[in-house]
Amino acid sequence: MASFAYCLLLFPLLGSFLMAACGNFNQHFDIKWGDGRAKILNNGELLTLSLDKASGSGFESKNEYLFGNIDMQLKLVPGNSAGTVTAYYLKSPGTTWDEIDFEFLGNLSGDPYILHTNVFSQGKGNKEQQFYLWFDPTADFHTYSILWNPQRIIFSVDGTPIREFKNSESMGVPFPKNQAMRIHSSLWNADDWATRGGLVKTDWTQAPFTASYRNFKADACVWSNGASSCSSNSPSSTTSTWFSQKLDSTSQEKLKWVQNNYMIYNYCTDSKRFPQGIPAECNAS
Repeated sequence: MASFAYCLLLFPLLGSFLMAACGNFNQHFDIKWGDGRAKILNNGELLTLSLDKASGSGFESKNEYLFGNIDMQLKLVPGNSAGTVTAYYLKSPGTTWDEIDFEFLGNLSGDPYILHTNVFSQGKGNKEQQFYLWFDPTADFHTYSILWNPQRIIFSVDGTPIREFKNSESMGVPFPKNQAMRIHSSLWNADDWATRGGLVKTDWTQAPFTASYRNFKADACVWSNGASSCSSNSPSSTTSTWFSQKLDSTSQEKLKWVQNNYMIYNYCTDSKRFPQGIPAECNAS
């Protein structure tokens, strides 16, 4: 396999620039916690997070982004990973933060991982959808993508959309569009809730637990010093099709396939949780 080298491309965009960054973890990320349990290897091409009984670990992007199309390849903790959570997400700081979440809930050997998704805006979430995956996410690397533009958020796995969260501000639903977010990831112990609602605890004889990352790519608007690298809210360059991208008919069929066959929880259908009626955005076409 060819070496995945660091690259930084600047595309002209209405008098400004759209950044496409890829590859090297040393260039794009800082290890934030874990006392050596997080490692950047292979000249920056691979990053690993580890968890043991004393601590987990985590990293975050050097850049903040305000909209983007972001890919990361992950290989999850193999074997009996019950009680562990591998979180990969975008998040802004503060008490009224925005956040876009992938969380991978560990399992007993032989049971499927649960992929948990959520969207927060202005500090409020409660928009969970959960899925099983149609492959073993511990056997090899797979690509997990977040497309975030002013109209929608699309979660994808290996190019297959699994969830779309549309901007429903016209219905009074906050949408994350004003706060720049960093990319974060962490591996941590959550055996009070992660596996079967906390019934299955972490087996520390299996530690250390390790998740691996490679082939980061971000076609994105970088936020720096109060300004965006994208000077307009309507980029026209062919390199920035993600800024107005929506699901075409083929992608909509793939989305339906995933949701019909692999979705295991949808807040929009949880009438017990919302006795006064499901959230407004669930009725959006």
